[in-house]
Amino acid sequence: MELYEHAAPEVMTGKKILFLHGFASSGRNGSVKTLRTLLPQAQIIAPDLPEHPADAMAMLRSIVDSDRPDLVIGTSMGAMYAEQLHGTDRILVNPAFCLADTILKNNGLGRQDYHNPREDGQTSFLVTKGLLEEYRECSAECFSECDDDHVWGLFGTRDTLVDTFGLFSSHYSRALRFDGEHYMNDHVILRSVMPVIRRIDDAQEGKARRTLFVSILDTLAGPDGLPVQGAVNAYMHLSQSYDTYVLASAPYNTPEAWSEPVRWAETHLGTVAWDKVVVSNRKDLILGDYIIDRHTESYRLQDSMGTVIGYGSDPYRTWDDIVTFFDRLAGQ
Repeated sequence: MELYEHAAPEVMTGKKILFLHGFASSGRNGSVKTLRTLLPQAQIIAPDLPEHPADAMAMLRSIVDSDRPDLVIGTSMGAMYAEQLHGTDRILVNPAFCLADTILKNNGLGRQDYHNPREDGQTSFLVTKGLLEEYRECSAECFSECDDDHVWGLFGTRDTLVDTFGLFSSHYSRALRFDGEHYMNDHVILRSVMPVIRRIDDAQEGKARRTLFVSILDTLAGPDGLPVQGAVNAYMHLSQSYDTYVLASAPYNTPEAWSEPVRWAETHLGTVAWDKVVVSNRKDLILGDYIIDRHTESYRLQDSMGTVIGYGSDPYRTWDDIVTFFDRLAGQ
């Protein structure tokens, strides 16, 4: 995967993003490089965080006051710090709200090497019991002022180091799961973090996109429940230009089945579909600009007020055909 091919110069244009790295890392880590490639028109500020949390928070509050970042992205320890920067849009990736306990669990006491080069040239630091107490004191300040509209939490389903999904969810509503581990890689940033950045940028700009609904049944998912060939990539692509929703139906007398589309979207589409799943047995009542569905005569879809795209029929036989059609529309 060539990252530059996925660059989005239209996202966060002219804005500042403050990136806060995790424990034993630095502002020169790979995630910063990836974000700068994907967001070439944004300024990424990525300082090396001091080892003592009081010093780190003093530095960060000074940066927020002077640089006025439009978005703060923190990962692990950095996400714990980011939560406390109230009033700014924040994305917390695998936040380590109980950092001291996490360090102890992973035998982190003693001399630790930094994972990435630091501007001060330091290559290691000492983790003492006193430092752990400082982390505990800092963690205790989390959730003191929960500005729900500004905070998104992203949690890797395969994170074996930190599990704070429940803790975060007890204070904030935007808790999203993604297919990934504790440490981010290019794939996670592209497929899970970038969709959230787009949503935040749209909200900041008051940008309204045309609405596109995509049915699950035989359109996104096949009879075996697995994604149709090309469907996931197409959905991700279309979501860059349209306000895209998953559309599903379910037996009315089987209420437990109504949660299945949410689980399917979470598993196969990830953060791009968070809070964007609509379940209805009256598709004609769905108010959208476009609906993509293989079964154009089911659930009264033929009476829909939007433009119906019949997946699987000419000229939309494949997902590539549909992507080509919408690319020509250019968001219209």
